[in-house]
Amino acid sequence: MRLLTLRTAEGTKAVRQDGGTLTEIDGFADVGALLRNENWEATAKAANGATRALDGADLAAVVPSPGKIICVGHNYRNHIKEMGREIPDHPTLFAKYTESLIGPNDDLALPQESDNVDWEAELAVVIGKQGRRISEADAADHIAGYSVLNDISMRDYQFRTVQWLQGKTWENSTPFGPALVTKDEFSAGPLMTSAVDGEIQQTTPTGDLVFTPEFLVSYISTIITLNPGDVIATGTPGGVGHAQDPKRYLQEDQVLVTTIEGLGQLTNRVVKEA
Repeated sequence: MRLLTLRTAEGTKAVRQDGGTLTEIDGFADVGALLRNENWEATAKAANGATRALDGADLAAVVPSPGKIICVGHNYRNHIKEMGREIPDHPTLFAKYTESLIGPNDDLALPQESDNVDWEAELAVVIGKQGRRISEADAADHIAGYSVLNDISMRDYQFRTVQWLQGKTWENSTPFGPALVTKDEFSAGPLMTSAVDGEIQQTTPTGDLVFTPEFLVSYISTIITLNPGDVIATGTPGGVGHAQDPKRYLQEDQVLVTTIEGLGQLTNRVVKEA
């Protein structure tokens, strides 16, 4: 099942995608609100609200206001190598805030203050069931599904200190969507790519992770309760612009396309922030 958040003249609505048709899930303003309903999956399957065409739909970030966005650094071996790091013993964690999120086809804000804006294609895990100290064996039961995210990074701000937050959560910089694909229809493994103006930059199977989604759910829930709608961005593979020689960064009017087979595609034009 594929779940999306649709923008309408009346506000956002949670919808189910069936081929080229979107069906409204009445009573839920977005996918995050739906996931907070204990019977979210059955509710979504049974939905028979108003229908709209997917073609031309104005999509918001699939979970527009997650309670937590927890990101993982250095989780693909080829990216760890290109950044000159060692394989970690434990996940590197940092956070984003909801103001950073944009929809799958929205403009990506290039801030006035940074000239080092980099791409980071990522597999996103969306939590569907609350839990604390979840065992790795039980972690899959707490995952609602998966989506596509690009952890856009302002490298000059990121590396001002050893703490990365200030380079990772700029407003209107993180495309997320287009859909939540439930875990019965997707498992880590398919190819993930990013391309700038049609030129492939990253291409790696999503299964090539140091720490799996199930391990991350278990590890993070040891620290803090995970709630429905929370998002874990699982890290990026090799091919980021900062590691290239010479370094490459996003420029105004370029188009960044992020794709994961089986999950969908983000297409975001880079626009200079006013």
